[in-house]
Amino acid sequence: MAQPISDNSQTSGTLMLWVWREYLSKYKWFLVFSAVLMAIEGSSLGAISYLMAPLFDSGFAKGNSDELWIVGLILAGIFAVRGITSIIYKIVLSFVTQNASADVRTDLLRHLMIQDNAYHQTHPPGFLIQRIQSDVQSINSIWAGFISRAARDLISLLALLAVAINIDPIWTLVACVGTPLLIMPAFVVQKFVRRRAREVRDLGARIATLLDEVFHGINPTKLNRLERYQAKKFRFSNRKMVRSEIRAAAGSASIASMVDFTAGFGFFCVLIYGGSEIVNGEKTVGQFMSFFTAIGMTFEPLRRLGGMTGMWQIAAASIERIKEILDTQPSLIDPKNPVAAPTGYLGVELRGVNLAFGETEVLRGTSFTAESGETTAIVGASGAGKSTVFNVLTRLIDPQSGDVLIGGVNAKEVSLADLRGLFSVVSQDAMLFDETLRENILLGQEDIPDDRLQQILEAAHVAEFLPSLADGLDTEVGPRGSSLSGGQRQRVVIARALLRDKPILLLDEATSALDAQSETFVQEALDQLSKGRTTLVIAHRLSTVREAHKILVMDKGQVVDQGTHDELLERGGLYAELYRLQFSTSGETAEAKAIRQIEDHLLPVVEQPKSILYKVLSHLPWLRS
Repeated sequence: MAQPISDNSQTSGTLMLWVWREYLSKYKWFLVFSAVLMAIEGSSLGAISYLMAPLFDSGFAKGNSDELWIVGLILAGIFAVRGITSIIYKIVLSFVTQNASADVRTDLLRHLMIQDNAYHQTHPPGFLIQRIQSDVQSINSIWAGFISRAARDLISLLALLAVAINIDPIWTLVACVGTPLLIMPAFVVQKFVRRRAREVRDLGARIATLLDEVFHGINPTKLNRLERYQAKKFRFSNRKMVRSEIRAAAGSASIASMVDFTAGFGFFCVLIYGGSEIVNGEKTVGQFMSFFTAIGMTFEPLRRLGGMTGMWQIAAASIERIKEILDTQPSLIDPKNPVAAPTGYLGVELRGVNLAFGETEVLRGTSFTAESGETTAIVGASGAGKSTVFNVLTRLIDPQSGDVLIGGVNAKEVSLADLRGLFSVVSQDAMLFDETLRENILLGQEDIPDDRLQQILEAAHVAEFLPSLADGLDTEVGPRGSSLSGGQRQRVVIARALLRDKPILLLDEATSALDAQSETFVQEALDQLSKGRTTLVIAHRLSTVREAHKILVMDKGQVVDQGTHDELLERGGLYAELYRLQFSTSGETAEAKAIRQIEDHLLPVVEQPKSILYKVLSHLPWLRS
């Protein structure tokens, strides 16, 4: 479950200033040009209302047809200019808002990718996708609406009020008599709308996470008959979001409605007060019609501006979320003065490394050395800390104490990019992208000669299954490589690692999930990949690490034993016990079965140490592996 983002609301001014500084200021001249066009369109309403006085007093009242023609042509010209400016500034603003939104999405993705593993463990993919997609879309809508409509309507409102004040300031004051009654209710409603908007965003993230889990785990969902259960969870969250959406929409709509109530009351007061002056001959009908038109036209901009405050509160909730993500800094950062990454054959050493997650100790004074150019295997029960060692080596996690040395250089003194550039990783989870086979191997490298690529395909045994693919290297592999088998995916990842050609190779259960035939191909490719490299192997299947130069045995976050396969068997420690347990099933090898039978029958009799027995057995050629 994602950790909820904090609810520390920031002021509208702070958020708008941040949006301007980070994303809109680079388009300031486009916005200035749009503002000029919006000013022309907005002020046109003032010009239209101002022309009502000569139209009625000189045109209609005096029957002056020339005046009618002049006013009519001016009005037609105003509407034409209004239409042209509206088209142009909307296109310009669309350019600005779409590009600014794209910038936000890019910054979010870039920033999220550098966050620590702990951050991604508490914020699942669906939650983060919601931030990048839905929240940014909310901002995009407010940019498109708030910048254009608010600016245009504000200019229109000022122009219309200027006309009204020019005709009669007292009438204008009477028309605005109900405005103070809007302030407190509008303030309360705005806070309500922002709270509901935050609820909607959080619920949307929860729904996105649920969908991500359902679609990624569609097979377990079906096999465990969880369709109804997952649909029920989805329906519950969906209904909660609908309720919050409706409440937010109701709050936003109520602000515009309050404008109607206030405007209606002001209009009534003007009609009574101004009407009496017209009846008494103090004002002309043309003046009243011009004032009436100006005040009448202010209602719609006022309603839109009132509704815009509700829209802003909804967008502000999204901006808060995005800003908080971008303000979150990772703890794993480059050193201030990074040293150059080591080169050549590189050994790996851990010295007294301690690492804990909360109260759980994962590594406890872990120390070992992996010699350059050799293969070092790490074995142990689940939870012993094997995978954590790999994460520490590549600085996906930093230990609380201890040192990690790569080629004699402390890993923390090298930049993250240079450090991770020393490793090639092949894991059980052969991660492929929904792209072509070629793109999955090259990963953006465009300068690889065809003969070099062909060598890699053959060395990784990818060339053996290429003829079975309809489009060869240009075959789409599907989401997560779903169109390839497990063994084929592993060989693609090995080809990728061969292409990287890095000095240190990390193999994390690379063959554990494969059938015997696929394992043979993959193991041959791994043997090719390991040549000339410092290789560290995590393995549960001990049969795959017998030929390692050194085997490290881990238990409860510590290296409790190390040596070759034969040495560890002779000592009869944890490794020997794991070895016996692993081959005590019907699938055990002939050697293991023979050893187990002889041990079971002879050890109770001779009561000799296991080390002597293993020495004797090692001299029997038919038992030798």
